[in-house]
Amino acid sequence: MKHLDTIRLTGVAAIGYHGVFDHEKRDGQPFITDAVLFMDVADAAATDDLSKTADYGAVAETIVAMVTGEPFDLIETLTVRTAERLLADFPVLHAVEVTVHKPKAPIQVPFGDVSITVRRTRDGA
Repeated sequence: MKHLDTIRLTGVAAIGYHGVFDHEKRDGQPFITDAVLFMDVADAAATDDLSKTADYGAVAETIVAMVTGEPFDLIETLTVRTAERLLADFPVLHAVEVTVHKPKAPIQVPFGDVSITVRRTRDGA
C-alpha cells in the first residue's frame, strides 16, 4: 500500500441549522468540524505547486458551505455528506476523516461535546 500523508484542519466553525427539533432548524447553533485529508504530498513538495495538493483554504470553505447549507436532521448525515463532498471536490485526496462536533446539542445533562467521525475513501473501502 502506498504511503499517505495527512493534512489536518481543526476547529472549522460555522453556524448551521441541523437537528431534529424545530428550534434547532429555526435558531441555528455552532458546529465545529475537523478534517484529516489523506494524500501523497510528494509531487506538491517536489514542485512547490499548490495545484498538486489539497488547498486547505478551499477545503475549509467547502466545510463551511456544507454546515451552513442544506439542513439535516442528523449530524451523521452532515458528516457523511461533507466527507463525500470533499472527496468529490478534491481529486488529489485518497481518503478523508471528518469529525463534526455539536457542542450545544440539546442534551438535558451536563456534557462537554458530542461529535461523530466518519472516514471515507475514494475506492469506497
